[in-house]
Amino acid sequence: MAHASRLQAKRRIGACVATVLAFAPLPVAAECRQALAIGLDISGSVDAAEYRLQMDGLAAALTNPEVQKAFLAIPGLPVRLSVFEWAGPASQSPVITWTEINTASDLADVVARLNARQEAPRELQTAIGQAMLYGARSLADQPDCWRRTLDLSGDGESNIGPQPRTVKAHPLLGDITINALVIGQDAARYLNYTLSEIKQLTVYFEAEVIRGPDAFVEAAVGFEDFERAMTRKLLKELETVSIGSLREAGQ
Repeated sequence: MAHASRLQAKRRIGACVATVLAFAPLPVAAECRQALAIGLDISGSVDAAEYRLQMDGLAAALTNPEVQKAFLAIPGLPVRLSVFEWAGPASQSPVITWTEINTASDLADVVARLNARQEAPRELQTAIGQAMLYGARSLADQPDCWRRTLDLSGDGESNIGPQPRTVKAHPLLGDITINALVIGQDAARYLNYTLSEIKQLTVYFEAEVIRGPDAFVEAAVGFEDFERAMTRKLLKELETVSIGSLREAGQ
């Protein structure tokens, strides 16, 4: 009985220590809790109206009160955000260079720049593997963040350049997590086809593109649904990284 009591006491002490560590002061050396690079598909299958829906949809998602709350959840440990466009092998362009999000004003500045963005000429092909490498190189500039996440939107499979499955194992990706947002056709005109297409695209991105702990694929039922899907995705990954960072701080 005495031995059992001592064992129970040790377990209780261990649980208390784990709880204290989980909420211990954050490391002084940490500069940011997450570097988040968002890559938007502007390949040939994306027309001018869909380009605008995608850009404005991201801007609107960043104005969502819950998303803003998630960005600013841990004062002193901000999220760093960048946005780029991608299409063919030579079509990757920065839209928002790395911006530290410390206040709602920082987000408002990003939103204004997204809303003002004008469509530029680009290649027609879909080079997902090249977009993955471009995003990874950008994230390599943020080594002092606890987590580094690459988000890629896409309305089709890769058809040129390095294969995404091969790129996933590239040393450059290291500890980078890749999430995805797949976009179906116009749901109002092609509902049955859209649902089938989304399922196929989701399976493809799950198998070929996403990587890392807690990686996931979000789906938009057409570009008109992009804002809703982007909002949902941002909330999921920002909440995950906020909770995870607090736990990692005690390790």
